[in-house]
Order: sequence, then structure tokens, then C-alpha cells
Amino acid sequence: MTGVEGVLFDIDGVLVTSWRPVPGAAEALAEVARDGRRRAFLTNTTSRTCEEIASTLVDAGFDVRPDEIVTAARLTTEYLRSTYPGARVLLLNHGDVAADMEGIEFDDIDPQVVVLGGAGPEFTHDALSRVLDLMVSGVPAVAMHRGLMWSTADGLRLDTGAYLPGLEEASGARIIAVGKPSLAGFLTAAELVGADPAAMVMVGDDFRGDVLPAQRVGMTGVLVRTGKFRQPILDLAVDRPDRLIDSVADLPALLTELG
Repeated sequence: MTGVEGVLFDIDGVLVTSWRPVPGAAEALAEVARDGRRRAFLTNTTSRTCEEIASTLVDAGFDVRPDEIVTAARLTTEYLRSTYPGARVLLLNHGDVAADMEGIEFDDIDPQVVVLGGAGPEFTHDALSRVLDLMVSGVPAVAMHRGLMWSTADGLRLDTGAYLPGLEEASGARIIAVGKPSLAGFLTAAELVGADPAAMVMVGDDFRGDVLPAQRVGMTGVLVRTGKFRQPILDLAVDRPDRLIDSVADLPALLTELG
């Protein structure tokens, strides 16, 4: 890499944990902006809209705009519009993200597409059984992401990706995932930033969900030891992150090193 034009940030576990700022994160983000590097925020958060995420980050001391945020709901909406235009959608999700899914028709009774958002109390045995029944009947299913877990102040929590293999095995159907670690999300974020992926850095706390797919589209992957990072997971991985730092607070020094 001869220079860094843009930086792509994961949010949860990198900038904040349970929406509390990671020490030094706000200062690091401000320094990236002062250096004139473009940026975007790619997140599988499905419990809040882009507006809500930006507002929460601003309240936590970060200078972030809603149009810089790319959520899994936003990516899924674009996918539904292009692949199933006008289809009636059953949405199973923890949180109200309707504002990021403008133009989508929701129908719990007679859906033509099932969309699985972020996991939470809504992912009950009855709800998942209904999804299975629809899939067996031929209704296509789309997942906002295949994330396996997220980090909270009280520990790790299972996410949607933990349920998808069982639904696929039981139904015999494939579930298309749109958000991370889908490569399409990283390429869309690069378009938003207006930089070549080869001139971008991706900062994440999940090697398999954030860093490795970013590296596969040509970005420099930076793994932080905060959030859901667990050393044993990295030790068992065949691939390696391009760079490993203690936290996003160390990013400005790394960007200087990278040029």
C-alpha cells in the first residue's frame, strides 16, 4: 500500500462497546478526519437506524454523520429493491429499522420474502419455526448478515448467523446474506467513500466477519484487540490479519506508518 485514502470502521467493539466509547476512539476518529482521509462506518447493527446510530455516536463524543453509516438494513433494502421489487416482506428483527427500509411493504400474514435481521428476543422457537415453514413452502429467505455474535458489557451474545445453518439444513434452501461478511457490503462502502479498495483500511474486532472479507476485496485489514476479539479464535485461524493493534486508539500511528 502506497497511501491510505479512506478508512472503513466497524462500530460495535471498535468505537464503542454497549454504546460506551472505547478509550481513545473519539480522538483517533478526529485525527483521521484532520488528516483528510475519507471514511465510512460499516455495521451489522440492526437494532437502530442510521440516524439513531449517528445520534448515539455524537452523544458519545464522536463526530459522525448519518450519511457516513452503512447498515445491514440499508444494504438489505437495496438488495430487496433490485431482486424482489414490490415483494411483501416478513421481517424478523430486534429493533425498529423501518426508516432505513423505505419503500418496503411489510406483511406478516402472506409474505413473499422472509428477511432475518438481528437476533434478539424475537427469535423464539415459534418465530423460527414459522420461518422454516415458509422456506419449505418455497418462500425465499434473506439475512441482513451472517454475524455469529456481538459483544456487550455483559459478555458475548449469539447473533443471526448462529441460526442460519440450521434453517438451511432443515429446509434444504439457501439463505442469501447481504451484510458483513458478504463482500458486497465492503464494496458498497468503498463506493460511498469514493476510494479504491486497495487504498482503504478496514478496522474491525471480528477477524472472520470484518477483517478477512475486507482483505479479500483488496483492503488492508486491521484487527483490534477490543470488543469481540478473542486470541484463541485468531490462533486457530489459517489466515492472518494484515495488521493487529490493541485498539482503534492506535490507528493514527499505524496510518502514518502505512503512508
